[in-house]
Amino acid sequence: RLLPRSRLSRALGRVAQAPAPRVLLDRAIELYVRAYDVDLSECVRPEGGYRSFDDFFGRALREGARPIEGDATTLVCPADGRIEELGPIDARSRMIVKGHEYGVGELTGDERDARLFEGGTFAVVYLSPRDYHRVHAPVDGEVVLVRHVPGTLYPVNRIGTEHVPHLFAKNERVAVTQSSAAFGPVITILVGAIGVGSVSLAFEPRVRSNTGTQSGTLRYERDRPFLARGAEIGAFHLGSTAIVLVPPSPAARRDVLAACAGDPARVGQRLLRRVPEARPA
Repeated sequence: RLLPRSRLSRALGRVAQAPAPRVLLDRAIELYVRAYDVDLSECVRPEGGYRSFDDFFGRALREGARPIEGDATTLVCPADGRIEELGPIDARSRMIVKGHEYGVGELTGDERDARLFEGGTFAVVYLSPRDYHRVHAPVDGEVVLVRHVPGTLYPVNRIGTEHVPHLFAKNERVAVTQSSAAFGPVITILVGAIGVGSVSLAFEPRVRSNTGTQSGTLRYERDRPFLARGAEIGAFHLGSTAIVLVPPSPAARRDVLAACAGDPARVGQRLLRRVPEARPA
């Protein structure tokens, strides 16, 4: 709690992004791969090798490495890692994550979002140091809003989630809202953490977290970026957590969970399906 967490994280980010002598960089990457059992066989290795540690950490995957399951009525996992929580948003627009209660508005940075998600579903995916660290769209849809929410940078590992109340509502984060024909407004939140140099968005260069400045709220009235399921939203420059918020299903439809808390997570795997409500015989 006494550490200058944001300044420390920015410093670590600058170090990670700085070019380094090839021998030292390759050795550092080799040690990291061994320590965290990173699978590089599924990754794209740039010609000439990685230019910095951040270049390695934000590595891309080979085409086809993450098949996208289901169709447009299937909401898929946005990131590799572990599903920390997957469950209901209650009638008060609140959810329980690791024993702590969160409100939708706390997480998104706007209390007006709360009513939209009463009775919906949320998912929390934790990205460990070994995981692929890009975040992808859980649904097909246009981006209608991006909100950069200021905050501090606590660790998001088990120590942080268990001992820092309202951790995800305290850390700096970027919330991306897509308008989905099948699901309505779906919000994907990229939560920063200590050691995260920054969060960047693939479609919006004006947003970059942990730089000491805030980009605020961006609303797309026209020329809205369209992201298909599995398209890249953005990346963590050193790890963190992704949260997905889904509004309740409309009448005559229902949501069926396709995963459980504690399951390993992969980009593109089914999290839930929106199906027709069964009619009584």
